[in-house]
Amino acid sequence: MSGKRITDQQIRLYMTERKQGRTQIAAAAKASISERTARRIETGQLTTEPAPKRHWRTRKDPLADVWDCELVPMLEDNPELLPMTLFEYLCDNYPGQYDNSILRTLQRRIKSWKAKHGPAKEVMFRQTKEPGRLGLSDFTQLKGITITLLGQVFCHLLYHYRLTFSGWCYVKVICGGESFTALSTGLQNALWRSGGVPLEHRTDSLSAAFNNLAEKEQLTERYQDLCRHYHLKPTRNNPGQSHENGAIESPHGHLKRRIRQALLLRGSYDFASLEDYQGFIDGVVSKINRQNRSRFEQERPYLQPLPKRRTQDYAEHRVLISRSSTFDLRRVTYTVPSRFISERLYVQLYDERLELFHGHEKVLVLPRAYASKTQRARQVDYRHVIDSLVKKPQAFRHSQLRDDLLPGPDYHRIWRHIDETLPPHKACRYIVRLLHLAATEQCESALGRYVLKHIDRGELPSELQCRKHFSGDATVVPLIVTKQHALGDYDQLLNRSQEVHHG
Repeated sequence: MSGKRITDQQIRLYMTERKQGRTQIAAAAKASISERTARRIETGQLTTEPAPKRHWRTRKDPLADVWDCELVPMLEDNPELLPMTLFEYLCDNYPGQYDNSILRTLQRRIKSWKAKHGPAKEVMFRQTKEPGRLGLSDFTQLKGITITLLGQVFCHLLYHYRLTFSGWCYVKVICGGESFTALSTGLQNALWRSGGVPLEHRTDSLSAAFNNLAEKEQLTERYQDLCRHYHLKPTRNNPGQSHENGAIESPHGHLKRRIRQALLLRGSYDFASLEDYQGFIDGVVSKINRQNRSRFEQERPYLQPLPKRRTQDYAEHRVLISRSSTFDLRRVTYTVPSRFISERLYVQLYDERLELFHGHEKVLVLPRAYASKTQRARQVDYRHVIDSLVKKPQAFRHSQLRDDLLPGPDYHRIWRHIDETLPPHKACRYIVRLLHLAATEQCESALGRYVLKHIDRGELPSELQCRKHFSGDATVVPLIVTKQHALGDYDQLLNRSQEVHHG
């Protein structure tokens, strides 16, 4: 009954007390109601019986003229029509007859109609989670968070692996995009860290991992080889059906929330290196796995044993080193030490590095760079070419790699200053010799700060000052003492020579 302020439980309690012989006043006090309310219960004005349902309208239906004859046929033909679309239809076809006051009525009416007569909806069938049966892999992105490495924006993805039964997970920072190399490295890291292999491995369609049909076929073959090595049954969800990977899509959100919270506690989004950032992610993941430890201990015996060794998790390439001591790979230009010019090197391309081999010997490891969709990239190390550049410093000014040869913001600032204040040939010689000193004495950062400190004071340190400050050899000038012999010593030496000759 509308307007009543007491509950059905209070009414029942009051009636029970009355049946037990208590007075109206005592029963009302026991039920925490007033005497007036008790009298209303006695007279039948308040009751626990449900009020009769109203089957009549209290006001005229504002859609009576159009609902059955126009709107329902439109919904039957196109159930996807939205209430706002139909409201605008009424406003256009019946000017002045309908205003915003009917919009909410129209929304409720359409919602009710779709529930009774609309098309069937897709049903989600919850799956039974069996220990050791299924592991899932997917890539995700930290949206709304800008991670930096030494102040530079770091664009990356996160590879996420998860066991469906226990929730044990592993996360790896991916420098590039979705690729077989990233998937292979991340999956193998996860399997070896968990200490076992599930029966089945599921991914999405991996559509971002290839650019054409030939590459798709090659990736599929390599992925099949990877799964055979670990005795995994590979499965994929249908394109566009992310809910088929629901056991990892939903944990993406939990993982990223944890990362955001950990970053807030840390107080900074900047990291000293990729290894430092990966260590931070490992710390977040370890807390998740700590919560799932008991279920993981239940699942561990059901995991298959690991093979004796890992399998290939890199792409193979052969490159020819050009006369400029560079090679191009995946639209990225890399420099190598000049001694490899004209040599063919074998490259193992990992997600975050390149390992270069000359014959069977590994000779160099380079950090990997990634080109954007519209622009090539460079990974240049001035130390690879400085021995040659110091012999011809004027080549620096118009070199295609000039800006990349400068190892950081400090040296870019030094170059701008000397380029504006010194003659062109002296500016080139100064910066090249500065880089040569930084390479030979391994004092790149300290030397840059030293020169900038002097520049800020309005002076430019000379090459000799820099060398004396940072080179151990230049700080000690040997003192040579000579002794002048008497002329008689030479006569004595000649006489002795003649005696030996005559004898």
